[in-house]
Amino acid sequence: MRNRARAVVIGGGVGGASILYWLARLGWTDAVLVERARVTSGSTFHSAGLVGQLRGSLSLTRMMMNSVDLYRSLRDEAGLETGWHEVGSLRLASSPERMEELARQAGWAKTFGLPLELISAEEAQRLFPPMSTDGVLGAAYLPTDGYIDPSQLTFALVEGARRRGAEICEDTRVTSIEVVDGGVRRVITDKGAIETELVVNAGGMFAPEIGRLAGVVVPIIPMAHEYLITKPSGLRLDMPTMRDPSLLVYFRPESGGLVMGGYERDPAPWGLDGIPADFNGRLLTEDWDRFDPLMQNAIERVPSLKDAEVVRLVNGPEAFTPDGEFILGPSEVRGFWVAAGFCAHGLAGAGGMGRLVAEWIVNGRPEIDAWEMDSRRFGRHYMSRDYTLARTVEVYSTYYDVKYPGHERSAGRPLRTSPAYPRLRELGAAFGEKSGWERVNWFEPNAARGDESMRPRGWAGRLWSPAIEAEHRGCRESAGLFDFTSFAKIEVRGSGAASFLEGLCDNQVARGVGRLTYTQML
Repeated sequence: MRNRARAVVIGGGVGGASILYWLARLGWTDAVLVERARVTSGSTFHSAGLVGQLRGSLSLTRMMMNSVDLYRSLRDEAGLETGWHEVGSLRLASSPERMEELARQAGWAKTFGLPLELISAEEAQRLFPPMSTDGVLGAAYLPTDGYIDPSQLTFALVEGARRRGAEICEDTRVTSIEVVDGGVRRVITDKGAIETELVVNAGGMFAPEIGRLAGVVVPIIPMAHEYLITKPSGLRLDMPTMRDPSLLVYFRPESGGLVMGGYERDPAPWGLDGIPADFNGRLLTEDWDRFDPLMQNAIERVPSLKDAEVVRLVNGPEAFTPDGEFILGPSEVRGFWVAAGFCAHGLAGAGGMGRLVAEWIVNGRPEIDAWEMDSRRFGRHYMSRDYTLARTVEVYSTYYDVKYPGHERSAGRPLRTSPAYPRLRELGAAFGEKSGWERVNWFEPNAARGDESMRPRGWAGRLWSPAIEAEHRGCRESAGLFDFTSFAKIEVRGSGAASFLEGLCDNQVARGVGRLTYTQML
């Protein structure tokens, strides 16, 4: 093992392997990956392997598309199979709301050049013959999606990195991380120390434990996720993957049989009192009682599952975050980066995620906007495990729910309230949450004075109140009183303060004593 490296990646799952691969590909060949056991022995080896590209934002979708681009070429480059099957994907709609969601996704896909098609239930059945069309109004079909073998992909990424000069150290456990003057200096393992000024915590469900070694909080909760594998029954190998979000289940072909899993309403957090030190390459005990509601839903969509022979029910922990997004980027400790919390879609994003993080490290900024995944987005309130747990359970249990504009999560609230909170509640406040603070969105009693015709059409108007229009008009025409307790306060002093702010803000700031300006910062 080297005693000096430009970067040390901790964690030999698909995420860590991808970051190592891309660092080496971008010229940082003096990089080391350390893995506590064997490569893929954390959560990677038991992933279901579905790869879907279309997500709810430009950045996430681009990251997934970059993954697919890599998966298409990696086998030839690394000389190893990756298990990539570009069979396409189906997403079913069983309600008008779901059909509207698919229509919006189709428009969204066009902006990325993704060839997503809206098709009928009968067309979906021709692509996925064992499905029942009962209750299905339509489907979205994306032919460039697919599934991949998690272990084969990881081995290929590791080989690609090794061929470029990177080093992989298995059975090497990190015992401490030396931080001096606010920055990383050394990684100490049970096999020796590595001098470095850059560490990437790609520890998956172990990421919080690794973060604590450097004094960094990583808000992740492992969730027990289950899927079953059926005995081969002659099903087509080229069937697309299929998701039925209304029934909370997903499917993919597997050697003439099926893989079926889902996201239950009563999830099971795991490892809250610490993950056993020897939990490597292991699964959790099958939990058929928890899985049975998903099984019944799946039979409703694929009736032949009722008589299928189940080879295995896989139950393994997956790292989830409080908002359902990746945790990527630098931390408050200089040189300590985080790449964890993949929320059960790590295989879909791994190739693009590794590229994003490596570009960020090597070039100083990522190619795509990573703010929604930035590790620094979580405030100090996420140091509370109970709050993190409540939020993460909610994220998992609502994984397939339709999220309308203005959606507010409810778990763990209220956490932080201002002195005016009781009075605001008495006045009929409809609260939202920002950084753990309860903040008034509007006062519902004002809805009677609002103009209903101002409600945004369709999707954007689902979680809207006429009170918004009434309160906006009231502030413009008379006056309004705001509780600014939850807002950050920044004081800019000095003779150049006004000119500095004029250049930073898009509205005129220097208006004289006693004047207030509402503005955005550019």
